[in-house]
Amino acid sequence: MRAKLVWLVDHPLFQRAVIGLILVNAVTLGLETSPWVMKAAGPFLIALDRTILAIFVIEIVLRLGARGWRFFRDPWSLFDFVIVGIALVPASEAFSVLRALRILRVLRLISAVPRMRQVVQGLLGAIPGIAAIMALLVLVFYVCAVIATKLFAAAFPEWFGHIGASMFSLFQIMTLESWSMGIVRPVMEQFPLAWLFFVPFILVATFTILNLFIAVVVGAMQAEHDAEIKADQDETRAAMRAAEEVAHTEREAMRHEVTALRDEIAALRQDLAGLNGPAKS
Repeated sequence: MRAKLVWLVDHPLFQRAVIGLILVNAVTLGLETSPWVMKAAGPFLIALDRTILAIFVIEIVLRLGARGWRFFRDPWSLFDFVIVGIALVPASEAFSVLRALRILRVLRLISAVPRMRQVVQGLLGAIPGIAAIMALLVLVFYVCAVIATKLFAAAFPEWFGHIGASMFSLFQIMTLESWSMGIVRPVMEQFPLAWLFFVPFILVATFTILNLFIAVVVGAMQAEHDAEIKADQDETRAAMRAAEEVAHTEREAMRHEVTALRDEIAALRQDLAGLNGPAKS
């Protein structure tokens, strides 16, 4: 029974059907946000949403039956279990926010599509590098915020009155959101050499450190891709070795059969020779 369930949940058609239901459910939840659509087809959309949720529950039950306790050892299976479990919580007054969290079911595409899983695993693998870059960025922000507060607090207390305001202003400058006309040029009207502070900060924070994020993520993605290729190659080699072992075993078995057959033929010849001998005498 478990073997049949494993065959069912791993079948490509089953996986495609689940992906299709996830996409339909995403469209349904989006249409439910439109008052006009809900007025025209509200009961149908609600019934369709409940039907899809019931199918998701059946799918989780089938996967539980196929995998057993190993189901909870797989992070992606546990992710699907939590997402579907959240959707089953009744959206009463205490849990009314969970009605909006139904859209999280769309995130099941991440676990259903292998390429999306690869991207997420690459991002998770990049977390240590990203944490180090974040620490470096916070250090740069802190040093520059202290300098900006010392230099510009008296003239521009709204932007640089204390270290918190300075860090927020520097964050706006880092994002290049109206940094020139909004902050830097008014500051330069009173401090003409302020560009000596802001330009190096933008070069370091915006163009250097943020590009390090991209480099770390791309490196993690490449490492994940290489690991997947290596796993496929190892699997192929293992399959080839297994096939060679099976072929060797079959050859040995045939050799033993041929030897046994030769021994039987030799024995039969001896028996025939023994029978012919007395007959001739």
